[in-house]
Amino acid sequence: LDRHVKNWRKNKVAIIWEGEPAKSSNEPLEVKTITYYELWRIVNRVAYVMRNKLGLKKGDRIALYMPMIPELHILMLAAARIGVIFTEVFSGFSAEALATRVNDLGARYLFTTDGYYRRGNIIRTKDIADKAVKDCPTVEKIVVIRRLGLTDISIDSNRDVFLDELLRDVPYNAFVAPEQLDSNDTLYVIYTSG
Repeated sequence: LDRHVKNWRKNKVAIIWEGEPAKSSNEPLEVKTITYYELWRIVNRVAYVMRNKLGLKKGDRIALYMPMIPELHILMLAAARIGVIFTEVFSGFSAEALATRVNDLGARYLFTTDGYYRRGNIIRTKDIADKAVKDCPTVEKIVVIRRLGLTDISIDSNRDVFLDELLRDVPYNAFVAPEQLDSNDTLYVIYTSG
């Protein structure tokens, strides 16, 4: 991103994303476009939150349990920026499968959404994450992205935080210098289906 914001790609589209509507929705398909510059800005702001508000540092580990939304890519890029090792867990996995991967990785934080639409139905990822972390002693916090704006999700005030609230007072022009890493440092851990 840092390279692209310094050249002709700065205002070119980096991400085109199309959401999935609810079955009963007559609303048009949700579409987002994000330029390289916009992506660089939000990645820096999220990296700032990770480092300065959540206390994450090079070598720490996080798990991302969410659908394919722009925030997933933003979180991966922000984690990579500060040297945090991440894994992305398929949002269709059960609480048990999620817990297995979180425990194997030793993740300090679990990032998830309140829920999302899948084939028109609501999948309540936060509820699944809550069930999973009961068996995950390394998880200190669950960071929730308000994807659907569900108001009936369970929130543990000692553990759960909303990403939008953490970002609220972070300056638009926040900059986090990329962590210097060795070529053999771990970037992410990916689990095979087998």
